[in-house]
Amino acid sequence: MKPLQASSGDLNADRRADYAEMLHADGDHAAAVELLLGALELTPQWAMGWFRLGEMQQAAGAPDLAAQAWTVSLQLDPTDRQGAALNLQLIGKAPRTDALPSAFVETLFDHYAESFDESLVDRLGYRLPELLDQAIRTARPGRFPLALDLGCGTGLMGQRLRPIADRLEGYDISARMLKQARAKGVYDVLGKADLRDFSYAGPKADLVTVADVFIYVGALDSVVKSIAGLLARDGLFAFSVESLAGTGDFVLQPSRRYAHSQHYVRDVLAAGGFSILSLETTVIRQDRREPVDGLVVVAGKPPAG
Repeated sequence: MKPLQASSGDLNADRRADYAEMLHADGDHAAAVELLLGALELTPQWAMGWFRLGEMQQAAGAPDLAAQAWTVSLQLDPTDRQGAALNLQLIGKAPRTDALPSAFVETLFDHYAESFDESLVDRLGYRLPELLDQAIRTARPGRFPLALDLGCGTGLMGQRLRPIADRLEGYDISARMLKQARAKGVYDVLGKADLRDFSYAGPKADLVTVADVFIYVGALDSVVKSIAGLLARDGLFAFSVESLAGTGDFVLQPSRRYAHSQHYVRDVLAAGGFSILSLETTVIRQDRREPVDGLVVVAGKPPAG
């Protein structure tokens, strides 16, 4: 990911920061650090500047100084739009959290909305909507009276669901992603919402999809129970996670995405009252020219009676 573009509000500081980015990109991390420190002397309240300083300090081989910079960034912006707390976790300077900061996720996707489809599909070989669509159709051929696409993004999953849903609603944390989804014209309703505190006043859904969203949520227990409450009896829940190769339930990776173990996914679904209809391990995208393995899962609530 390229760094989020955010001005310090001071032209001279911005010029120094831009030059620091050039040096950083060329591999001269120590010089980049010195230049960015000069910019921060002019704008000491610039949270993004401190965050980038931390990344440059880390690249320069100074993790303790990086941690100090990220701590300042987090103090200046407690909502953590930059993701400083995540970097502190990854270097062992902060306790593990169960999900990424909502403000970080929202800012990230607002930033990438306009180029999201091109980057994900054309460059990274993103296949999840296709794979989930196939799994849903195999588990239950036919149509769904009401489908909810949670974390709908730009509507890539919605385009797959539209032919099999009588009514299709999409919800996402990013207003700019929703704007892109709206332009596709596939949803009956679109709304801004955070998956972790999602509430829905409509009728029970027959299908809920969560495509490539749980990579931003570590602990899935409460979210899965919430989704169980959205579904009608005999409803389907289709989702994906990145696969955790090691031990444990879930882990925050250097990519700042969560990976989940298969046993954890099975346990969480069972606790939520779901039975697994299909669970397939597959490559869901490329990352730095390496395949990313994931799980494509369709689960069902038992029928009434």
